[in-house]
Amino acid sequence: MISNASPVSLLPPSVGSLAAGVPPAPAGTLFVLAATGGISATPRRDFAVLFGRNEADVHVCVGYGDPHISRCHGRLLCDGAAWWIRNEGRLPIRMPRSTLLLSGEEMPLTEGYSPLLIRSSPRREHLLEIRIVGAASRELTAGPEDGTLPPKPWDLSTTERLVLTALAQRYLRQESCPQPQSWKQVAQELNELAGAQEWNAHRAANVVGDVRGRLSAAGVKGLTRDEVGEPVGNALNDHLIRELLETTTLIPPDLRLLGDPGD
Repeated sequence: MISNASPVSLLPPSVGSLAAGVPPAPAGTLFVLAATGGISATPRRDFAVLFGRNEADVHVCVGYGDPHISRCHGRLLCDGAAWWIRNEGRLPIRMPRSTLLLSGEEMPLTEGYSPLLIRSSPRREHLLEIRIVGAASRELTAGPEDGTLPPKPWDLSTTERLVLTALAQRYLRQESCPQPQSWKQVAQELNELAGAQEWNAHRAANVVGDVRGRLSAAGVKGLTRDEVGEPVGNALNDHLIRELLETTTLIPPDLRLLGDPGD
């Protein structure tokens, strides 16, 4: 691991996820987290945070033991005002909104939370979470008479989170033009995970239907047949999944509930 003399602070794996927020830090501070831990770094010109599978030579180890992940798969660069990401590995890095960052390419990072995925096989992908602290002047404020915002994220039970993760896994993997899994696919995957035939399409649909009803009653639009109109198709589940993603109720680390190998 990089020496502690480097201009970074270490983050232990116990942090869990950056989606829920980070400790108070100056604007522009970069937080990076993988399954084995991560770092935070304040912005300084020409400073780079390295990530890849060679734990001894990078700041953040991602894809440890996976020979398809490059020893130094990429770097996060600060130009003094903003952070950029450069892909120096052979495999593409899947950015938010299904954007692929190919080998040798670079792009600026936006403030806030960004989950990145490196896929090395159809059933193995490695997650790298990034969060950049925004300027204090852009934070939301409220006066005494302002209304209360709806809860973010929404509360889910353990069973609801498991079923919704199976339903929304293509979205969580940031695939291009994702669609919800079918109820049959959801039930099959949950049964394989549990090792017992406890799930069927009807039961899975009922669990998700309860969540849609609860969020609809709380004011979320597009979750009922009357609002969407016929033919409904996947619209209700698509709207639900997008609400859960936008509120960081469902996040890529939830894929670990499905027993996904890798990070």
